[in-house]
Amino acid sequence: MARSKSLEDVHRSVTIDSPSFWKRLFAFAGPAYLVSVGYMDPGNWATDIAGGSTFGFSLLWVLVVSNLMALLLQTLSARLGIVAGRDLAQASRDLYPRSVRIVLWLLCEFAIAACDLAEVIGTIIGLHLLFGLPFAWGLLVTVCDTFLLLAIQRFGIRRMEAFIIVLVFTIGACFVIELFWAKPDWSGVFAGLLPHVSGKPPFFFENLDALYIAIGILGATVMPHNLYLHSALVQSRRVERTEKGMREACRFNLYDSFFALNAAFFVNASILVLAGAAFAVNGQVVTSIEDAYKFLPQFLGPSLAATLFAIALLCSGQSSTLTGTLAGQIVMEGFVSIRIRPWIRRLLTRSIALIPAACTIFFIGQERLTELLILSQVVLSLQLPFAIIPLLTFTSDARRMGPFANALWVKILGWMIAIIIIALNVYLAVSAIFGWRSSLAASGHSTLWIDLTAVPILFACGALLLWIIGEPWLRRSREKSRSSRASSSQVIDAIREPIFRTVAVAVENVPEDAKAISHALALVKTHAAKLLLVHVVDGVGAQWYGDETSDEESSEDRAYIDELTASIQKLGVEARGILRYGTAADQIIDVIKKESVDLIVLRAHGHGIIGDSVFGQTIDKIRHAVAIDVLVVR
Repeated sequence: MARSKSLEDVHRSVTIDSPSFWKRLFAFAGPAYLVSVGYMDPGNWATDIAGGSTFGFSLLWVLVVSNLMALLLQTLSARLGIVAGRDLAQASRDLYPRSVRIVLWLLCEFAIAACDLAEVIGTIIGLHLLFGLPFAWGLLVTVCDTFLLLAIQRFGIRRMEAFIIVLVFTIGACFVIELFWAKPDWSGVFAGLLPHVSGKPPFFFENLDALYIAIGILGATVMPHNLYLHSALVQSRRVERTEKGMREACRFNLYDSFFALNAAFFVNASILVLAGAAFAVNGQVVTSIEDAYKFLPQFLGPSLAATLFAIALLCSGQSSTLTGTLAGQIVMEGFVSIRIRPWIRRLLTRSIALIPAACTIFFIGQERLTELLILSQVVLSLQLPFAIIPLLTFTSDARRMGPFANALWVKILGWMIAIIIIALNVYLAVSAIFGWRSSLAASGHSTLWIDLTAVPILFACGALLLWIIGEPWLRRSREKSRSSRASSSQVIDAIREPIFRTVAVAVENVPEDAKAISHALALVKTHAAKLLLVHVVDGVGAQWYGDETSDEESSEDRAYIDELTASIQKLGVEARGILRYGTAADQIIDVIKKESVDLIVLRAHGHGIIGDSVFGQTIDKIRHAVAIDVLVVR
């Protein structure tokens, strides 16, 4: 059965071929900017305003840490899409059984609904602030804007990316002007970039309120649906499916992520600094976006400050709505292979998000909308580990990622991030449950409903989390155990005569090449295969200038491979010489993939540990990176 393509309408639709570095950079630019709008959506505004007005600049370091976490995780997400050709939802489907996939899908849909709730509230508040539109009418507009943004999507991925980038830079420009008027204490701002440790829990925070807002900032910054989205969007580029092509794509997407996520960091930091400079310094605690809009002219001076604030908020809500639509499509198709029309999918998600917003407006009070915003971001943070762990598990698997599997230092950093997020979430959840129980007990009410709902849900989430962490490792251990034990009849039944159509042999322009060529020729004659003689020029000139080098070593090697090929052809063997320049292991791996080699013959030098550290470990690198038979001769 053919594998489904992520975002099939735009899959591999953008060409990236150009000799110019800047044109290729421009061709790759876009996916990370679509992702970045999720890092500056209205949910971020609520947490940043609450954090800045209450605690000044002291939570800026949380934004810095969150941005660094986001950069690493989004880079891994992009690498997953480029190398494996899978988005994170599809990768999770490959990793886990159906029952677990459905639970993960439902959790992800819940997170997307929470994200959409933030966008709905942001748009409602933005329309009210700019045009005085009543909240109920704003609620209706948020249903209609779904179709407007779906229409924009029909113009193609590049125009959609351009539209989003314009909105991002509009938001950034608004806050540059706001900061100019705010004149913050920059020494205090820079001091806030570093955490301050206290001697009692919660250690890095003044109190539990600060921790709650910090987790909201984390949930609003490192958003789970963005990991699914990024791994799909990068597949819109027509990347060459070779190691060189994929490595270049990973590098350009890293540039894209760096610039886009730092733009998002600037916006988030600006909101927090603005709230600290305008409100905290003046002793004004602001608990809602509406209050921020109302008090900005009072503390900044120009009346235009409030208008720019509202324009940026509206741009934020609209840009996030579009990416939320795409993320919803990706997770539904990826987890459970359900494809429905985008407008139906969008209306379903928007309808789910409208329910809590409508209930708050009509029954609880529209002044509580900002609190609902912050709660939505905490919900996102609670769902985050269920996206991070499959991402780390898949991208660390050399069987699926080959030479692009996570290096040791990436694994360590990735799991440190996961542990920090899980620990913060557990601390928050347990503190919240104990707080609810204490409040109910103090007021004389029964705590039974909390014990029968919140506590089991917490334990169920913990059990699921432990399962998705441990199950892939246990499965791999079982597979290794099963593969290491077999009866003689099983072995005999599994024996199949290999078929080699193309055999390659690495030669080094030394007398010992005869041994490797002898083995290769024996296989070629037995299987009527063709022989590839591969030699890599790895001198300084070759490393710098490639095939344009003309030094003595390169000339001698070229003559050697030509003469050797001609001599073997006289023996009646179909042979071809291939001369490459650069690092031996990388070039041989590239030849194996491009020439569809079935077996490679390599000559071992017999180095010890010291020799390997000096001369390199070519054989080990090759055998780990390719999925063909490797014959090593001495």
